Amino acid sequence: MKKYDVIVIGAGAAGTMCGIESAKRGRKTLLIEHNKQIGNKILISGGGRCNFANIGASHQNFISQNEHFMKSALSRYTQYDFISLVESHKIEYYEKTLGQLFCKKSSKEIINMLLSESKKAGLEIITECKVFEIKKNENGGYFLRTQNDEFICDSLVIATGGLSFPNRGATNFSYQIAEQFDLDIVKLRPGLVPLKLDINKNLDFESISGVSFFANATCNGVNFKESLLFTHKGLSGPVILQISNYWNSGDKISINIEPDKNIKANLLSNLKSSLLVKNFLGKYLPAKFADIFCDYFSFNKPIKSMNSKEIDNLISTLENWEIYPVGTEGYKKAEITLGGINTNELSSKTFETKKHSGLFFIGEALDVSGWLGGYNFTWAWSCGWAAGQYV
Repeated sequence: MKKYDVIVIGAGAAGTMCGIESAKRGRKTLLIEHNKQIGNKILISGGGRCNFANIGASHQNFISQNEHFMKSALSRYTQYDFISLVESHKIEYYEKTLGQLFCKKSSKEIINMLLSESKKAGLEIITECKVFEIKKNENGGYFLRTQNDEFICDSLVIATGGLSFPNRGATNFSYQIAEQFDLDIVKLRPGLVPLKLDINKNLDFESISGVSFFANATCNGVNFKESLLFTHKGLSGPVILQISNYWNSGDKISINIEPDKNIKANLLSNLKSSLLVKNFLGKYLPAKFADIFCDYFSFNKPIKSMNSKEIDNLISTLENWEIYPVGTEGYKKAEITLGGINTNELSSKTFETKKHSGLFFIGEALDVSGWLGGYNFTWAWSCGWAAGQYV
């Protein structure tokens, strides 16, 4: 049986950061990962370039039942601290939009940076190792039985993430352990996820799959303005992924189509035009969408032949197109898991559970969910760093 001061289970962003920080403090630390390599989600993030942080990240960019829980970790290890680490490894990056930072070359650079920091700190890493059993020792500390060996440790960190991307190895391990140790779990559901529509109650979205435009989406008093994308199942794109975090079954989502292009003003100044509405809209929107939009809402006529009620209806539909999704595309397409281990069970400073000395939870498994755009990685680095100071 091998003895460690600290064992971290889960070598994602949060777990690896925690392991590095623990090892830096001279704690004999082991990082266990059940996949073949560390950072599986890091590799695929940002289209393979890893949206590793967001310049503007604050606690206001996160969803949790406790809106204050994130403040401590985010203030002690900020996005700028991680950016400095990236720069120290000579990794080139760029700002894509809205403060989102990406590697210029590849996500592998972030993985290599973490491996380099792990080696420098003396962090031991075991991959392709499944944990079969965890027990709390009567005299303190924890016992682990894995497919490779048996271990004991003083501090145990669970950092195995949420349920999103099961094809990348995501499991419900963290929630199982939370339940084993009698920790409350806030209801889980997919987040940052495409939404499905009923083809019988909506325009022919299947025919315009791949078509995209800028939109403002509003749901339950929250709104985002980014790109909207049609899929063969419904809607996606950044604005839909963002608003999906605030959508619940049965809720309405209001879409303002291309709000910055002054379509209303231009329409009202062309009321005597013989141009077909679809051709007029085609100046501001993808022609294929304009065609199907006009077919579905019966706007297939010249502008000059429309009466005032029809004009008002057209403007209202462009500015407040109401949709009622029938569901999401689930964890296979979700970027994060909403809900998770109730933050009231943990210290916001150390991430140690209040019920069990030496047991820590960090990362996506907690009831802390960030917006799209590097916020969830920002949280992972921050909470991993914070826990690493105390384990």
